Amino acid sequence: MLHPARPDASGSRQYDLIAFDWDGTLFDSTALITRCIQEAVRDVGGTVPSDRDAAYVIGLGLMQALAHAAPDVPVERYPELGARYRHHYIARKHDISLFGGVLAMLADLKSRQHWVTVATGKNRLGLDDVLQAVELVGMFDASRTADETAGKPHPRMLQELMREFGVAPERTLMIGDTTHDLQMALNAGCHSVGVSYGAHEPDAFHALKPRFVAHTVRELHDWLAANA
Repeated sequence: MLHPARPDASGSRQYDLIAFDWDGTLFDSTALITRCIQEAVRDVGGTVPSDRDAAYVIGLGLMQALAHAAPDVPVERYPELGARYRHHYIARKHDISLFGGVLAMLADLKSRQHWVTVATGKNRLGLDDVLQAVELVGMFDASRTADETAGKPHPRMLQELMREFGVAPERTLMIGDTTHDLQMALNAGCHSVGVSYGAHEPDAFHALKPRFVAHTVRELHDWLAANA
């Protein structure tokens, strides 16, 4: 379905479509996901990854992430590994919440007529579960997940969103907390913004040419207000 273009009466809008990563960018879930990965690997007898190595895979598709985090676990045990991760995550999923200031930032972008979307390594079931929160109903115009498209940094998520809204790459901005997000933007020909408060250290961002690196949600909100 192609959506009609939203008006830009002031002519000042640089981006029509803004795509957010979910975990570690909008949702404060990095520590939880790291622990669940480690516990899943421990459950199947693999070498438990360090906090840094477990956090590195956040943003990838689930099985791609687990395979990277547990290289000594045989392929035939990947389904069990995935099941143990889901077990730990579901048991703790209510421990996570939006970063402070996220709702105000999203509402501001909506009021300025941006298309606000999600491009995440989560699966569709997991994303739909969190989007049922009352404060998020109607906040996002569309979303794509790794299990229905392709895992990051493959550009398919962004390509599908751009096609759905009829938006060119130069009018699309990807915002994320990992190098996978920024590489996906490069692969799709889009601009990006990194956030340093999530899963990856920002020192790795600069080679991927983000327009800005925000250290807080407030910094991100202010940059978007002035530049998006």
